Amino acid sequence: MSNELLVLVVGGVAVFAGAVVQGSVGFGLGLVAAPVLALLDPGIMPGAIQVVNLTMPLFTLAAEWRRVDWRGVGFALLGRLPGSAIGAVIVVYVSVYTLGVFVGVMVLVAVALTARALSVPRTGATVAAAGFVSGITGTATGIGGPPIALVYQGAKGPEIRATLAMFFSVSAAQALVILALVGHLPARALTTGAVLVVPMVLGFVVSGPVRRYLDGGRVRAAVLTVAGVSAVVLIAQSLAV
Repeated sequence: MSNELLVLVVGGVAVFAGAVVQGSVGFGLGLVAAPVLALLDPGIMPGAIQVVNLTMPLFTLAAEWRRVDWRGVGFALLGRLPGSAIGAVIVVYVSVYTLGVFVGVMVLVAVALTARALSVPRTGATVAAAGFVSGITGTATGIGGPPIALVYQGAKGPEIRATLAMFFSVSAAQALVILALVGHLPARALTTGAVLVVPMVLGFVVSGPVRRYLDGGRVRAAVLTVAGVSAVVLIAQSLAV
């Protein structure tokens, strides 16, 4: 099997699983899919996952856009802009293998924080700070959900999903523009990301029944375990080179 086909098959499964989780709880696509894609082909990251990150929220917004916390989105995007600039610097000046370690470590940190379900007060300052951290990690690695999700974890499901969806769609578009400006958005990343939209759509469709009938806590715990294992493998591979 060629590497390109392997990326589409294995990466497609990871995107599908991540879309199921994100469609159910509001985030998780990057946590699951980014480590796998970076492991399979670092050259397409983070552009490929950002294409999927841009598309996935549109489906959520189509159903739940009325529940968006617009004030929170504004503060989050205010913090996201300078964070994205720092993330772009990381992409330009950090080697691919060092970036692999960075991605893996950030995933492990995100998994640990999410699993602990920390209680973070939701204020303009904390949302802006979460947006800033999300800008750094999201632009550099494609994983920007956990900081914002931690701030909104006390909200109701529809509000979490709608607000995160609006933030993710704008953030992904912003990240793609920045990556293009700094010369780190190859056409191969865009085409791969476009193909991976197909399993993403399938995952979103499946997430409907999952959201209604399954225990969200158990699903999230299982996926976080997979994300953690993927991160460890990615770190080990990067350090072994």
